[in-house]
Amino acid sequence: MTPHMNTRRAAALAAVAAMVVVGMQTGAANAHPNTPGDSSSASATPAFSSASARTAALKSAQSDASSTASTLKLGAKEKLIARDVIKDADGTVHTRYERTYAGLPVLGGDLVTHTAANGKLKSVTKATTARISVPSITPKIKTVASARKVIWAGDGTPVLALESVKTGVQKDGTPSRKRVITDATTGKVLQSYEEIETAGVGNSQYSGKVDLSTTTSGSGFELTDGDRGGHKTYDLNQGESGTGALVTDDDDTWGDGTGNDRQTAAVDAHYGAAQTWDFYKSAFGRDGIAGDGKAAYSRVHYGDAYVNAFWDDSCFCMTYGDGADNKSALTALDVAGHEMSHGLTSSTANLNYSGESGGLNEATSDILGTSVEFSADNATDVGDYLIGEMIDINGDGSPLRYMDKPSKDGGSADYWDSGVGDLDVHYSSGVANHFFYLLSEGSGAKTVNGVDYDSPTSDGSTVTGIGRDKAVQIWYKALSEYMTSTTDYADARTATEKAATDLYGADSAELKAVDAAWSGVNVK
Repeated sequence: MTPHMNTRRAAALAAVAAMVVVGMQTGAANAHPNTPGDSSSASATPAFSSASARTAALKSAQSDASSTASTLKLGAKEKLIARDVIKDADGTVHTRYERTYAGLPVLGGDLVTHTAANGKLKSVTKATTARISVPSITPKIKTVASARKVIWAGDGTPVLALESVKTGVQKDGTPSRKRVITDATTGKVLQSYEEIETAGVGNSQYSGKVDLSTTTSGSGFELTDGDRGGHKTYDLNQGESGTGALVTDDDDTWGDGTGNDRQTAAVDAHYGAAQTWDFYKSAFGRDGIAGDGKAAYSRVHYGDAYVNAFWDDSCFCMTYGDGADNKSALTALDVAGHEMSHGLTSSTANLNYSGESGGLNEATSDILGTSVEFSADNATDVGDYLIGEMIDINGDGSPLRYMDKPSKDGGSADYWDSGVGDLDVHYSSGVANHFFYLLSEGSGAKTVNGVDYDSPTSDGSTVTGIGRDKAVQIWYKALSEYMTSTTDYADARTATEKAATDLYGADSAELKAVDAAWSGVNVK
């Protein structure tokens, strides 16, 4: 059994990590699916008994991929690659596939099959309904060796395209990895987006005593969590590349609760990762961020006076800066939960990080980060519907974002309109954040954990909330089983309606609340 540790008063990192990890209200882990019409609490927990059972199901799906492609009447040049499998308690299996055409990846061609327990195909959710076909797979524009040939099916008619990645550094010091999709015939840029996903956070301080799962090493200890996939926490020592040095200690008592001790940041990051793992496991039955039982890893002390934190799919890792004074690590609870949830989205619906799907991507991280904070039930950083309220990035104590009325941040959208997809994804996310608040708490004035809210609707309607537990289950099920890379707000309404129907029944109050909440943010 691995040793555990209680740190002394932990600073900002401890708070951040705690919030990232824990994820939903008490009771969600004990919820069970219902029969149609039953409106009691239900769970999206998959029925696989272990990560190995899921792996076996994934291999089986891949071995049957050719017959599945035939059943779906895909073209002769198309193949399916199984990426994820979720099994509901009633035996329904949701299998997520990527698609290739003539050996080339089809971006925006992903789909999910929904198969009954008896093996009968119930339905299919597709990122695109367009027929995948291009006249030639030879580019007409000049290419570079690093560019990858793909089929772009993200919008309209599929075309041959070139995918390239440009690396560098963003204005605030965050690493940049910009992915660009270019039409291989005309040279037109079809899509361009930043892959390094951040929350734009700043300084934070958080105190609290936490337990850490550590491992003995020689005569001392190291921050390796043997209980949760072997998660490790490293110190970059102000570097901006590589893994850094694994954090070790002599007596298994880490940090002093201030930014003056380098271990404090590592304590909070390690604790946050453990809590995140536990949240996904208890709330959703998910083993780790990718659902495969494998841990991510954390890096602390990134850069010099770096005022941010970010998730990076390429390393499957979480990275934290130390703030402007190099003593205020950016590991606030909802910030950590937000960032790590980008990894979950990447492993499930893989929502494109632009347009309305990009807003849904960001909102998913806000929704799960907020749920983590509520679940943590921390006396110092109490659960709320404010994003980044502990880090004071604005310097006046105000949060980064507000879920009850997103426009209070000066840029986010309260309601959907045809121009929402043109906003920065951190602002277009407001529509889904507002939906989640309305679904959880309802409209109008109320006080939750000492914070006053007053959430309006676009049409003046009244929405009655169903509670965070149920709202999170609906969102997760929609994300993991019904959303695809190109899901927009109209699709998200459909996906959550399907999820609510699966969980609570076609005549349930929960489904009616989903419809009312979407209508309240003008997604009709």
